[in-house]
Amino acid sequence: MSFEQIVFYFFSAILLLSALAVITVRNPVHAALFLVLAFFTTAALWLLLEAEFLAITLVLVYVGAVMVLFLFVVMMLDINTSTLKERLGSYLPVGGLVAVLAIAVMAAAVGRDHFGLEQYAAPERLAADASNTRMIGEQLYTVYLYPFELAAVILLVAIIAAIALTLRTRPGSRYQNIDKQVKVKRDERLRVVKMDSEERK
Repeated sequence: MSFEQIVFYFFSAILLLSALAVITVRNPVHAALFLVLAFFTTAALWLLLEAEFLAITLVLVYVGAVMVLFLFVVMMLDINTSTLKERLGSYLPVGGLVAVLAIAVMAAAVGRDHFGLEQYAAPERLAADASNTRMIGEQLYTVYLYPFELAAVILLVAIIAAIALTLRTRPGSRYQNIDKQVKVKRDERLRVVKMDSEERK
């Protein structure tokens, strides 16, 4: 077994254990931190595949932005874990069925005929001056142009739908009118009140 295979199995084991810990630990903050560890180990596996751009993007975008947002939301929300534990039993049969179906689908798609390090030859090493970003861009904008544009349109529709769902008029809400604020005069902003002076006793 080569050194690369040892490193691959090492990071793969950490990835599986951290992913299992995400769904089994009781503290949501700990679950988010284990998810960060899973992202880091996934980035290490992508580095082994010489996909440096994807590895750095995973760390910067997901660990640096998305997981920070997750941790902020988890710590801001007061999650009642006792209520979640009470409802866990009612969702357990459906969750077990979904898990069995997911394992069956993965076993059918990635079985012995389609998976195994021994079946595939080692990939050719890239040159030292090869640009990983350029290769990804060429694939995205030539071979996968239509799926890429379709995904962009779906994300745009999702953003517009999220804004439309949250943008609703609520009674009693106060809104700023910038035009009126700019056109206001001094007499409208300032009110001089005259009061009789009082003597101290």
